[in-house]
Amino acid sequence: MPIIKATAADVAELNILVNSAYRGESSKKGWTTEANLLDGIRIDEETLNGYFDDPKITILKNVNEDGQITGCVYLEKRPPKLYVGMFSVSPVLQAGGIGRALLLAAEDFAREIDCPVLTMTVISTRHELISWYERRGFEATGETQAFHDGKKFGIPRQEIELIVLEKEVSVD
Repeated sequence: MPIIKATAADVAELNILVNSAYRGESSKKGWTTEANLLDGIRIDEETLNGYFDDPKITILKNVNEDGQITGCVYLEKRPPKLYVGMFSVSPVLQAGGIGRALLLAAEDFAREIDCPVLTMTVISTRHELISWYERRGFEATGETQAFHDGKKFGIPRQEIELIVLEKEVSVD
């Protein structure tokens, strides 16, 4: 299953994948659901289209043998760091290695663009997700952030705080 750069032609499929991984009943088939924490959608096509217009942003996609997108990750250059977000795997395929492969591809991309640190934010109460990242070398920085204002990335059902995780990657 190759991991390659997504293009604007992938917007509709990425939109479906990301929302199915985070929100609604379909997300409950996997372990990364946020459906109990947030209402609304995770992303929309307008926002995704905007990402492809920004030269600082790259979206990598994992595709299956039929060419369908089964996972993706958003990468934004914020030198000297590479921000990792919108990390999504089809709920019915989670725990099968796609997420791990996408994370390794993100590390390779960070090396290619000379960004020695991967950084991300995770909802502080998502202990199982935080543990997954920690097993892959990420560490909490101690920094916290408020959840996004507005409804763009979902409507919180409770107060949500994000923690910052980082991982150093060697950039020879």
